[in-house]
This record gives sequence, C-alpha cells and structure tokens, in this order.
Amino acid sequence: MFTSVLPYQHRVSLFIRLSLAVSILIALVKFFAWYKTGSLVILSDALESLINVTGACFAWYSIWLSGKPRDTEHPYGHGKVEFFSIGFEGALILIAGAGIIWKAVQLLLHPQPVESPALGLWLTAGTGLANLLLGWVLLRQGKQLHSVTLEGNGRHIMSDSFSSLGVIVAMALILMSGKSWIDPVASLVAGAIIVITGVRLVRKSVSGLMDEAEPEVVNTIIRILQEHREPAWIDVHNLRVQRFGSFYHVDAHVTLPHYYSLQQVHEQLTRIDEVLNTRFDRGSIEFFIHTDPCIPDSCPHCTLQQCPVRQQPFQAQLTWSRHNLLPNRKHRLKEGVPFPE
Repeated sequence: MFTSVLPYQHRVSLFIRLSLAVSILIALVKFFAWYKTGSLVILSDALESLINVTGACFAWYSIWLSGKPRDTEHPYGHGKVEFFSIGFEGALILIAGAGIIWKAVQLLLHPQPVESPALGLWLTAGTGLANLLLGWVLLRQGKQLHSVTLEGNGRHIMSDSFSSLGVIVAMALILMSGKSWIDPVASLVAGAIIVITGVRLVRKSVSGLMDEAEPEVVNTIIRILQEHREPAWIDVHNLRVQRFGSFYHVDAHVTLPHYYSLQQVHEQLTRIDEVLNTRFDRGSIEFFIHTDPCIPDSCPHCTLQQCPVRQQPFQAQLTWSRHNLLPNRKHRLKEGVPFPE
C-alpha cells in the first residue's frame, strides 16, 4: 500500500531543492538591485525572495520528515508537517507584507529619491521572469504529485513574479517622470498583495491541520465506489477522509449481508480496499471499515440476487453521493428517497 511513498518523496524533494537554489540566486540579484537604487519597492521584492529561500528550506525539511515511516508515536505518519510548512511560509509572508506597508507609509511622509531606476528595472525584469518560470514548474508539479508543500511554494513564487511586474511598472514610471512618490505608493500595493497571499497560505494550513474535508478528494472516492460497487456492498455511510501528505486515511461503515461468514466479510473489505487503491491516483489509501449487518429495510435497495433471507422485494438502487455517504446513518427507501432511521 505504501510503495508509492518513496518515489513521491524523492520527486517532491528534487523540486524543492531546485526552488531553493534558484530562490537564493534571485534574492541575491534583487538585493544588489536595491543596493544600487535604494528603492523601497525593490526592497519589498527582495524581502519576498528572501522569504522564498526560508520557506524552501523549511519545505525541504518538511518533505524529509513527511517521508519517514510511521512509528508508534506517529501512527499516521509525519505527513501533517506539510501543512505546518505552508503555514510557516504564510506567516513569514504576512510579516514581510506588514513591514513593507509600514515602511511605505513612512516614505510617503518623508520621500527619498530613487537612484539608477533603469538598472533596477532590468534586474527586476530578469528575476521576475525567472520567478514566473520557477513558480509555474512548482505549481504544475505540485498538482501532479498532490503535494500541498510544492503547491504552496509555487503559488508564493508566482505571486513574487506578479509583484515584480508591479516593481517594473513603478521603475518605468519613475524613470519617465522622475516622481519619487511613485516608489512608496507601488510598495503599498505590493505589500497588500503579499499580505493577501500570506492569508491564503495560512488559511490552507489551518484547513489541513483541522482535517477540513477536501470536496474533490471525497467526490473522487465516492465516484470510484459508485462505478465499481458490487451487489454485496449494500450500503456505505459515515465516510470520512483525512490527509497526511500523500497518504489518505479513510473511515467508512459498510453494510453487508448479515448471514456472511467472517471470511466472506474479510474478502469483501479486501475487495473494497483494492478497488480504491488501484484507481485512486492522488496517493495511497488506508481504509478502516466498520461493518454493519443488513436489516429488512435494506431489502428494497439491495441488488444481491438469490438472497436466501430477503423479506422485501427490490425496488431501486440508491445512487451513492456526498448526500447519503457522509452522514452516519443507514439508508432505506421511502418512495425512492433515502432517509435516516
């Protein structure tokens, strides 16, 4: 079940190392541009790149930690650290954005000239293009590997490239007009964008740590069960999904014929596990299933043929969905509509 963990960790770690190396180079170029120009908006761009470096370092550590095998102290593995990673990066972004806004207000009150705006423009343009390419690669790979760490790092770097575009516009306006007040005004806009990005990353971190349901993942699991359901799987309810990195823990109650032997029940549960793990492409699934015996009210939606204990005729098969698989209740038909007991 866990054979895909190591390749996943190696690939994610490779792209995190790429992000770290490129981010260090970009940060050095931006700080050089700030040194030559004295521009606050370029400093804000450089600080965000410095946060990229710090975030990549923490992300690298989180990827290494999340790849460690489960142990007695961490029975579900270490995958949750990825949410700490994006939360940490989001917090750093928030702090940097608030600092930039504060400094911009000070410069509006006490303007300072910007030196060599042309040099700042070209250096920022080069680093912005590099960030755009790096962010696109990380975001694309993060979605393919279903890594919140890569996605978070990629979104941050993409936002960095967008803020660089604002710096380029500000430098161009300063170069053409000579107005120094453009620098702190542009910094206010850049600071606001950075703060919004930080809030989004922190929000995603909290959602993951609080085990907030991922609708797309839940819908995928339900779709697989619906498309490959077997007659003995009379009912599924109380479905819950928890994410730990690339590993998903799924709980559910499954109603089976009450006359099945323990061996038959085990075979059906093994079959459900196989169906999910061979068709779910977002990572590995560990399925913990509680079995319920069928009841007379299960007969109208039970498709099992030649049932020796059927008490009511078959009427209609229930279509499994979020509406009837997530609640903790068995299903039965009343004029074709499921309702709780």
